Amino acid sequence: MAALFEGYTLCGVGPVQNSCNLGILGVEQGRDNDHILVTDSSRSITVYKVSDQKPTASWSVKQGQKISCPAVFNTQSQEYVVVTDDKVVRVWKEDDVNLEKAFKATVSADVLRVLSATDVEPVVLFCCGAVRFLDSLLASPQQPIEVVLAEDEIIRWSSIVKAEHQLVILFSTEKRGEHCLYVQRFNPNTLVKHRFETEPGLSAPISFSATCRGSNIHLLYLYLNGSVYESLLPLRSSSTGAEGVQALSRSLCLSLPLGEEKLMSGAAVVLDEAHVAVVGFPHPSAGACKDYLCIWNTHFQTLQASKEMAGRIYSKLWCYSGKLYVCHGKMLSVIPFECQKSSLAVAMGKLKEPSQSESKSRSFASSWTAQSYGDVTQATEIKSRMSTRNNSNAKSALTVEQLIEHIKTNALEDVQAEVCEFIRRTPQADLQLAAGSVALELVSRSQKDANFYPQCLFLQLLETRYLCYSVCPELLSLAMVKKDFHLCQIAFQIFSDIPEAVTCACLKAILSTPDSEMETVNLDTGSVLFMKELTQAQSRSDEEGGQLNGICPTALENDVSETPVNKLQRDPLSLDMSCPVGLHKGALLNEVLQTAYSDRPLLPHLKDLTVPQVIVFLQYLRFLYFKYSHDAHKQIQDLRTPSISQIIDWVCLLLDAHFTVLAVAPEAKRLVSDLHKFVRSQVKLYAELGKIEGSLQVLKTSKQSEDFGMYGVQVIELF
Repeated sequence: MAALFEGYTLCGVGPVQNSCNLGILGVEQGRDNDHILVTDSSRSITVYKVSDQKPTASWSVKQGQKISCPAVFNTQSQEYVVVTDDKVVRVWKEDDVNLEKAFKATVSADVLRVLSATDVEPVVLFCCGAVRFLDSLLASPQQPIEVVLAEDEIIRWSSIVKAEHQLVILFSTEKRGEHCLYVQRFNPNTLVKHRFETEPGLSAPISFSATCRGSNIHLLYLYLNGSVYESLLPLRSSSTGAEGVQALSRSLCLSLPLGEEKLMSGAAVVLDEAHVAVVGFPHPSAGACKDYLCIWNTHFQTLQASKEMAGRIYSKLWCYSGKLYVCHGKMLSVIPFECQKSSLAVAMGKLKEPSQSESKSRSFASSWTAQSYGDVTQATEIKSRMSTRNNSNAKSALTVEQLIEHIKTNALEDVQAEVCEFIRRTPQADLQLAAGSVALELVSRSQKDANFYPQCLFLQLLETRYLCYSVCPELLSLAMVKKDFHLCQIAFQIFSDIPEAVTCACLKAILSTPDSEMETVNLDTGSVLFMKELTQAQSRSDEEGGQLNGICPTALENDVSETPVNKLQRDPLSLDMSCPVGLHKGALLNEVLQTAYSDRPLLPHLKDLTVPQVIVFLQYLRFLYFKYSHDAHKQIQDLRTPSISQIIDWVCLLLDAHFTVLAVAPEAKRLVSDLHKFVRSQVKLYAELGKIEGSLQVLKTSKQSEDFGMYGVQVIELF
């Protein structure tokens, strides 16, 4: 069983000039699982933080220089390594700004690639087939490099495999139509040459992927005819390479479907022992001229997951830390995936999870396998009787296919009853697979039939936690059309993969709905309670007197720098602290604030908000900010609430997206001025606290006198 989740764009890339290839040399693992290193064909190397979709560092070479191979990260020294102009090895750290000032050494032979793995020293592979560890090469850059390959023999692919205490370098070569695989092992140092099997009409492998499982290296390679072969290579070999060229045995593990168009390229990457990701080959049931990323089960020859990719796929595919990196169109996209161990029934989509009674009987029978034959027979009879009873009950239950057909034609009341019964009786494993299909069909009919809208079923399916946005992307759109804000609220709480465009569309729908209409909506009780308690907490605070966390409203109304703190008097009327929206609208806005997003794709969609909507939203954020500054939210326990950092982030996003409009709009002048003064007062407060920080540290670490007796007065002077 495998799944592809909602992807996102990491960066834009362009084709190489006078070439049909995309300008990316490679994507390598960075310093941790959340950072990758992208080397493009122009002149730059960029580190990206994947979760934020942001570059954290970038370097480039001078005009006239070229990057020869993908840059890698040396986990041992925490340094980056790249080769420029074929012979210049450059090493630098993350805080180095200028690549020209970094360490560099010119070697005596052309370098093909630098290969790196976690917790091992990088290995330099030369175009002639020789290898050197990086440190030994940099210690003597002009050392002679032996020639391993024959004349006109060219390396087409290379990789590094690490397992336990063994390191293996693999590279394939081509010479006049003959294709070979070299296996370079260390400890002991041996090089073995293998020849790929050939057959009439079969060209060279177009893609390789190597993984280590157990004591073997599993090499998977793909041909243009759709054949995916696997060869096993031992991690440790007694062969010294003196035996000459050895035949590389192989086994066919997958045959990909071929479309009508002639294929020119493709790529395959091993995900685990049973799954492989493929690009460049057509989807078996999709039309022509469509590019897909597919996950296939190699054990059962079944398609497990697929995702259509916009634009042309350039047959470049990388896999790191549960994410696939795909070049398509003019972008590099990140596609999270998940693979689970599966049986044939799961691979075919026909798994029937045993019921609880069957599981108990199976466990009962297993626990007696070591007993007498009579006991085993008795347990088997019990299991058989219980299975028969369960099978008779299952005959009256609808299958997923039957249920979907009923959803298309039956009346709303009948559909509600059948789906509720299906959810109640279906085992969890089956329901996890079927929930998406059922939801999609319900949404499809609701869009076609204005009189059909089973809200209770949508809520029940959401409560199973088996739905996400990518499984049923039209559900939120349908809820907005129907103005079903209760469904939107639950979806926001459960979905973690809502695109930024949809988040902004929901935000716009919430802000454009009148408060009078919103107050009639049935929402989650806890969210409304939070808003009610928040406003009541502020009312109590106004009655009791006091000031906000380090600031009072009078200080905002007057310039903070001109008003002595000890002369400020609290004036509740100087600043309007009432909530600018109704309780229900505020509860929905709180859900939007807690939605996951990335800054770069969100900003363009925020610009679609109108000026009145932006002002109302900013006023609400200011309201929350002031209440949080007064610690009113801490009076309310165990409720789903936005954090202060989320509030600040959204204020910054709105100001970034509408800075020019807010600067010239008369109705926004007071709001922006209040925010400005609040920030100034906070800066002043922190500056004053900084002055006494040293004294407070001394007070914290000082030892109290033990001579106080029953009573004592201690005077501490703060300078």
